[in-house]
Amino acid sequence: MGKGMKAGKKPKQPKMGNAQQMAQMQAMQRKMEEVQAQIDEMEASATSGGGAVSVTVSGKKEIVDIRIQPEVVDPDDVEMLQDLILTAANEALRQMEEISQSEMGKFTAGLGIPGF
Repeated sequence: MGKGMKAGKKPKQPKMGNAQQMAQMQAMQRKMEEVQAQIDEMEASATSGGGAVSVTVSGKKEIVDIRIQPEVVDPDDVEMLQDLILTAANEALRQMEEISQSEMGKFTAGLGIPGF
């Protein structure tokens, strides 16, 4: 037998606090899933070119709508239109990411989990 070991010594049983912590974590996980489902239903929109281009993204970070004012469509300046679309799309995606982090951050703020 190893040093400090006694014959017939029983292994330590898990404390009841662990079961309570597990239940709390499971409840928090369910709540986070509910919030993620709510975020998935949200939309964020952004414009560029003074409203000439508007892009809407979903909480799933998918583009769901693009609106282009007819006066901004110039066949001789396609690059400008492409830039306006990229600018509006990136801003809408940034806004949705900010919303998502803000909502989910309410749960992870006090946990001390890296990356959350």
